[in-house]
Amino acid sequence: MMKLKFKKQAYQTNAVEAVADCFAGQLPTSGIQYRVDPGRAKKGGQQSLLDESGFRNSEIALTLPQLLENIHTVQRHQNLPLSAALVNDKKTGCPINLDIEMETGTGKTYCYIKTVFELNKRYGWSKFIVVVPSIAIREGVYKSLSITAEHFLEDYGKRIRFFIYNSKQLHNLESFSSDAGINVMVINVQAFNATGKDARRINEELDEFQSRRPIDVIKSNRPILILDEPQKMEGAKTLESFKGFNPLMILRYSATHKTEHNKIHRLDALDAYNQKLVKKISVRGISVKGLSGTNAYLYLGGVEISTSKPPVVGVELEIKQKSGIKRVLRKLYKGDNLFDLSGGLDQYKGFVVADINANTNTLSFTNGEELRVGEVTGDVNEAALRRIQIREAIKAHFEKEQMLFNDGIKVLSLFFIDSVAKYRCYDENGETSGEYAQIFEEEYTSHLNEVLTLDDNPYNDYLRGIEVSRTHEGYFSIDKKSKRLVDPATGKKSNETDDVDAYDLILRKKEQLLQFAEPVRFIFSHSALREGWDNPNVFVICTLKHSDNMISRRQEVGRGMRLSVNQTGDRMDNPATVHDVNVLTVVTSESYTEFVTGLQRDISESLSERPRIADEKYFTGKVFKTAAGDVEVTPQLAKQIYKYLLKNDYTDADDKITSAYHDAKREGQLAELPPELAVHIEQVFQLIDSVFSDAQLPPIDNGRNAKTNPLNANFDKKEFKELWNRINHKAAYVVDFETPELIKKCVVGLDKELRVSPLQYTIQRGDQTDEATYDAVKQGESFKVMETTTESNKVSIHSAVKYDLIGKLAEETKLTRRTIASILQEINNAVFDQFKTNPEDFIAKTSRLINEQKATVIVEHLAYDTIAETHSLDIFTQDKRKMDFSNTGDKLNRHIYDYVFTDSDNERTFVKELDTSKEVVVYAKLPKGFSIPTPVGDYNPDWAISFKEGTVKHIYFIAETKGSMSSMDLRKIEDCKIECARKFFAKITSEQVKYDVVDSYGKLMELVK
Repeated sequence: MMKLKFKKQAYQTNAVEAVADCFAGQLPTSGIQYRVDPGRAKKGGQQSLLDESGFRNSEIALTLPQLLENIHTVQRHQNLPLSAALVNDKKTGCPINLDIEMETGTGKTYCYIKTVFELNKRYGWSKFIVVVPSIAIREGVYKSLSITAEHFLEDYGKRIRFFIYNSKQLHNLESFSSDAGINVMVINVQAFNATGKDARRINEELDEFQSRRPIDVIKSNRPILILDEPQKMEGAKTLESFKGFNPLMILRYSATHKTEHNKIHRLDALDAYNQKLVKKISVRGISVKGLSGTNAYLYLGGVEISTSKPPVVGVELEIKQKSGIKRVLRKLYKGDNLFDLSGGLDQYKGFVVADINANTNTLSFTNGEELRVGEVTGDVNEAALRRIQIREAIKAHFEKEQMLFNDGIKVLSLFFIDSVAKYRCYDENGETSGEYAQIFEEEYTSHLNEVLTLDDNPYNDYLRGIEVSRTHEGYFSIDKKSKRLVDPATGKKSNETDDVDAYDLILRKKEQLLQFAEPVRFIFSHSALREGWDNPNVFVICTLKHSDNMISRRQEVGRGMRLSVNQTGDRMDNPATVHDVNVLTVVTSESYTEFVTGLQRDISESLSERPRIADEKYFTGKVFKTAAGDVEVTPQLAKQIYKYLLKNDYTDADDKITSAYHDAKREGQLAELPPELAVHIEQVFQLIDSVFSDAQLPPIDNGRNAKTNPLNANFDKKEFKELWNRINHKAAYVVDFETPELIKKCVVGLDKELRVSPLQYTIQRGDQTDEATYDAVKQGESFKVMETTTESNKVSIHSAVKYDLIGKLAEETKLTRRTIASILQEINNAVFDQFKTNPEDFIAKTSRLINEQKATVIVEHLAYDTIAETHSLDIFTQDKRKMDFSNTGDKLNRHIYDYVFTDSDNERTFVKELDTSKEVVVYAKLPKGFSIPTPVGDYNPDWAISFKEGTVKHIYFIAETKGSMSSMDLRKIEDCKIECARKFFAKITSEQVKYDVVDSYGKLMELVK
């Protein structure tokens, strides 16, 4: 059985550390021991003889001002607005409320599970309650706790004991209290805030629970509450009922917080897209168009191009057959007459194909009518619209499958419908296929015949091995008596169901659906089960129901945003190819423009917390994160940034960022920064980018504009083959540096930058009350707290926790114990003495600083060795990715493909000049598969160029095009990759092949002439 793999990701670690760092200075404890209330035995029954000791979370020792200062440090580090005060939630009565904003699909559940481990490791807290708004999320959280257990055991050496709260299984609460390990209880909000009999039991004295109230046993633990999707749990009654848990703190995780508390982390829709943590979105819309004076039914499905014949269009039209008039898909060429093709139907008189334009995706007729891809005319009823949607979803599915099959990625498509009967019907004779299942099988079979080729290749074999009836399946509720599929029941105010069994089935088969051996690739599910679906390999979503106002377009695409995995469970998150592989296609019954406008409005509204004014006030006090630590933006620097934006028309009269700034950034043509700012170039632009404008919204592709770009005759030219044979070698790198050099650099860095936060502890003094009654003693009220003080511990702590300092640093830095020992021996005594003050902080900061020094030494001492393996020419052909031709420009003469897709105006100009240059024989934009391994990630050069022999001194050239040549403008990592590439090409090629960075054709000719 396939297992999903988990790995440490920096963005998730940041979210975990943001929470943990809020309590820096809290002393670690292994839980405060207390006596669990044993309750009263039933008459004649026996009192429990079990050990009644329990372990509760220790109190927070930090004062509120210290806590706020920690929160400010965390917020400053991320340039989030600073909280004016700690938000005390009056409704829940909890004084500590932290908000963590994380976009759907980025692993929110993983993050809070890891946060549980981290809080336990740093501070010893061990009792956590995850509260969720629905059964769907509850079941998903339970599944996540199960499948991440092994992964976290490797990192933390512990397992979580977790269970779902059930008022009929109260023995779990006993263990929750008495167990000294990490305990997580998952509870859905309906289990304690509803009026039903079951929900009331949490607050009632129960005979079978030794006359105790479950809530009292829970609250004695001072649990940390984690609220998943808190915006769905904001009813006054719900918030009031949280009081009963007596939480130590409340952590709220959501992509869309409604009520703000102290926000300590943000990873919103824009961050997630820019950091390539979620799929890119593509939309296939359908627009109904009226033609003048005719009711001719026509649907334009797409335009196909090839190097050997003119463009062809796929059109559905009505054709008169013996059995009556049927709608049929036909391929049309220029000059085809629809009146003849239809068998003489009058509505098609005058419809002769005049032109097919592949760049604009239009089909025009001699009578002046014009259709764009995705438009449908004539009698378009609900059934016709749904058939088109199903057809487009199948088409999109096959396109993705052809592209991803060889990478071992199983493609899944998800149809949401609003009634089982549309998929499966039942009568006295048994079950039959519903309307949508029948349409699906017809359209699937028709498209399969187009996709299958005569070749004997693994993909063809795979398709032939799957029966059409077995490749689709329905996920609905199942009636317990008849075992038939039924519509899931939903509440009056909800569009979600509470059917545990239905979610269980979805979750149980999650990994199975990701394997090629499982024939199901198309899934029909009820829209009420939407929240249960978060399978990473959903690449196509098609909603076959009327859009309802309760579901936003953002929620509609949210189910398919996770990055996909391959057959071995590895996530496809290579930054170079992530948005080529991970594209979610949404097939909608609206037009592309309507859907995209609505989706971008949803996204823009979700970014309402982002600043939109770029003025001095906003920039002042923000932080530049540099390798040497945080640098605060002074009023002087803020003024410089503001003046830079103003001078270059990068802000308008209202101090909003203009599209001129974003265009210049995309083209690599930004104006030069003044010297004071240039030293922090990357950080300055990150800060400017944190000011939101609509130009930053993620681009949403029109899925219908994508077509395959075929290779042409230039690919077979001997000059290209010769160039290819010189550069197609693979190589491995070795790093050979002297340890003393690294030790020296680390010692200098640590002495200069290592500063550790002191720990804090609390002292409470109390006196016994004058009269101690039995009940007061029992409830722990026989002592009265008279005074509480908190001290900072700047001297050595005599902790019961033993630290393997050298081992821990060796593990974090991947260096030997001997090297670590040498570094620690040589650093300044005063610097090393900080270890005693706060061991955890010392370890964390030391390992970060050592890792930074290690990275610089590695690149300096890197060498490549060629290996026997080479890149195959297949990397040019196996890439079946489809591209949007509307921005490609004219057909090319010297490139190996007819069209090239460029990233900037600078590249477009470069291509134009290369293509008309007399010196150039053939050139290629190198595919993503051509990559060079480097210590900072794989590197993919831009261009391979073959010149005419005798016209230049370097016949073959590998070019990296950059808009600006100042190496300061290249990010450090990019710089580092380029340095590695220089070493790589120097090793694998001769004098005839030259590699360099150029910003124009002129610069290229300077280098080769």
